[in-house]
Amino acid sequence: MLCAGDHKVNGKNELIRRLSLPLLVFYGIGTILGAGIYVLVGKVAGEAGFYTPFSFIFASLLACFSAFSYAELAARFPRSAGEAIYIEEGFAIKKLSIAVGFMIVLVGVVSVATLAHGFAGYLNIFVKSPQTTVIVVLILFIGLVCVWGIAQSVMIASIMTIVEIIGLLIIIYVARDSFSLIPQELPSMMPPFDAGIWAGIVMGSFIAFYAFLGFEDIVNVAEEAINPSINIPLAIIISLVITTIFYVLISTVAILSLSPPELAASDAPLAMLYEKMTGQAPVMITIISLISVVNGMLIQLIMASRVLYGMSRKQWLPEKIGEVNTTTRTPVIATVIITTLILVFSLILPLLSLAKITSFITLNIFMLINFALLKIKFSKRAYAGFSVPIWIPFTGGISTLLFILYLIFNVIN
Repeated sequence: MLCAGDHKVNGKNELIRRLSLPLLVFYGIGTILGAGIYVLVGKVAGEAGFYTPFSFIFASLLACFSAFSYAELAARFPRSAGEAIYIEEGFAIKKLSIAVGFMIVLVGVVSVATLAHGFAGYLNIFVKSPQTTVIVVLILFIGLVCVWGIAQSVMIASIMTIVEIIGLLIIIYVARDSFSLIPQELPSMMPPFDAGIWAGIVMGSFIAFYAFLGFEDIVNVAEEAINPSINIPLAIIISLVITTIFYVLISTVAILSLSPPELAASDAPLAMLYEKMTGQAPVMITIISLISVVNGMLIQLIMASRVLYGMSRKQWLPEKIGEVNTTTRTPVIATVIITTLILVFSLILPLLSLAKITSFITLNIFMLINFALLKIKFSKRAYAGFSVPIWIPFTGGISTLLFILYLIFNVIN
């Protein structure tokens, strides 16, 4: 039983509810923004060319259906290891639930490894440093912050989120004259009905999809959220809307200001854009970009460790992994495991491979999540909380499945 003051259930230390709606929104925005726009807008341009904004819009629509499905499932089952719980509730297949849990952990690990490469790329503009050393020191530092405490970690993440939003606003401001070109360039910005062009847009959206990942991470801090059945769904929707607006604006000014080959060739495309538009060394935007990437890493590491914690509490993993430290009130062992895995992945795989792996795994998870909600809705369980129309998970599941099949077909051929 829960005892006032000691936060124990059945003799075990429990996580503490300290995250309000504003903190949850900042948590979501931080992990979505940090997960891509500062690092991958150039890579998307390499695939979609002048039609890069369409790749971001397409990826946003694909993510939107799943976001609403996540919102309802989080309201129904506000617990850590959210996706694994949802799969269990929907399909009642324990092995599949455990597999999804491990897939979520892998996504978090690979995402942080991806961002570590992005950090090294931006830092290289600011100061020449050995990439391996930078990655190792950074990951260990992030791991220590996550061990420190959830309230402290999310407060730091919120501050960094504000900074990265300011950074994007600066980019939009310095490139604001590009918007005057839209009436003139609009005809050429609209993609024709050409299979080759749309193949590039779709492949670009595959990479851009990675930049929208993060809203789903919110569900994994449900046991540390205040009033999670209401605040988690709201945080998911608000954070996705805000980041989509930023992504469309940034991708538009980027392709109006720089050529797609220029963007694709840069490991720090927004810093290059700032330098071209202002004629100044991109010191400030580089620092903000570094903060943004660190923020994304911090939140992804928190998420992955909470999934391991939740799986342990479900007795799907050894009990030791789910132990909550009495002093920090964080799952220290789970955090150490995740930090170690991130180090391994970050040192063996390049940036673009990491991003593509993350996107492909997440697409499969989203498909399963949508179909799990569909099955739950068909079961007619008594429920009176946040709910979405049944066509939302149906459309989300089918569209994600078709996207997966399209990608597999193109890889094979």
